[in-house]
Amino acid sequence: MKRIETIKKIIDCGVVAVIRAESKEEGIKIIDAVKNGGIKALEITMTVPGAVDVIKEISEMYKHEDLIIGAGTVLDSETARACILAGAKYIVSPYLDLDTVKLCNRYRIPVMPGIMTVKEAVEALEYGVEILKVFPGNAYGPAIIKSFKGPIPQGNFMPTGGVNLDNIKDWIKSGAVAVGTGSDLTKGAKTGDYELVTKTAAKFVEEVRKARADI
Repeated sequence: MKRIETIKKIIDCGVVAVIRAESKEEGIKIIDAVKNGGIKALEITMTVPGAVDVIKEISEMYKHEDLIIGAGTVLDSETARACILAGAKYIVSPYLDLDTVKLCNRYRIPVMPGIMTVKEAVEALEYGVEILKVFPGNAYGPAIIKSFKGPIPQGNFMPTGGVNLDNIKDWIKSGAVAVGTGSDLTKGAKTGDYELVTKTAAKFVEEVRKARADI
């Protein structure tokens, strides 16, 4: 049941915040800012120094809050296992690695692998993937979701890469169940303006809500 609940929460929120930072301290500041903006799904990438320790720490810090802490840029099943043990509630990968998918299925943890073709999408579905990460989204544009939905109407697609406030409506209206966004969301952190990160997060949540209302 927890797996289903996690997937439902990600889809309900509609935005996964991709957290990249130069240090654990910066990462936690970004997490707080994004959380305050109303985004409940946080993806801590393995490019963050000490990422597994960060996941463990924030999973403990926010265990009583309505947040879903996941791990991103997971390249193999060994890393996925370490992240799950640290408290990650879902795993995101930039590509389709079947060993990672199988491991996550074994522990009933949602996994969102990156796909670029219909063949990869169908293969991921056959292995039980609930949400297909369209990556890199900026290599396609929102129209790719409609193209995928033609032969695979049962697929749940989440674009990551190139999703911003200007095009998020187009992605949602094209059929995306959620979006992943990183640099466009957290750019304020580069100058220490975490209030801007919070405001940007709130705008992303609002744009998803308005786009869904228009469908």
